[in-house]
Amino acid sequence: MAVKKVLQYGEKSLREPSKEVHKVSKKIQDLVQDLLDTMYAKNGVGMAAPQIGVNYRVFVVDVSKNDEPLNPLVFINPKIIKKTGAIVAQEGCISFPEAYTDVKRYKNIMVKALDIHGRSFVMEAKDGSLLARAIQHENDHLDGILFIDHCVNRFETDEILAKHHLPPVEPDKIINEPDIDEELKKEHD
Repeated sequence: MAVKKVLQYGEKSLREPSKEVHKVSKKIQDLVQDLLDTMYAKNGVGMAAPQIGVNYRVFVVDVSKNDEPLNPLVFINPKIIKKTGAIVAQEGCISFPEAYTDVKRYKNIMVKALDIHGRSFVMEAKDGSLLARAIQHENDHLDGILFIDHCVNRFETDEILAKHHLPPVEPDKIINEPDIDEELKKEHD
């Protein structure tokens, strides 16, 4: 299909929750192709529909490495149905060019979604893998949540954003995650 313009952090629509997909129509399949084309063109590992200005609960992920064949995964109306453990890792986002910061995520997740043909599937991603983190990152986009809302250090993140001429963290958007904090504390004790 086409490589689309990616919305940058600061654009209001990135903060809006997305609508459920009622039918996996040709229009939705074309959207999936646009997301894949855009993600690959930007060397990303994931891309959510709101990032290209389309407010539907759809995202794609491909965590294949340079020497591996492409392995695009499509998630329509995803729901994370199980989450355990915790991990801190560096994350970035195509909507935040060149800006990376440490964020807190669940280590293990199980997600239920529809594929490009409208068939339901369940997938597990474990051990804080790139796949586990990417699914959480992209799923957040569908709820208007951005990776910086999970940042470990708000002030450090603000410095990184400023360096890349991006707006600062919105303190009221930072997510209080006591279960993740508790898990991280256990690992450090």
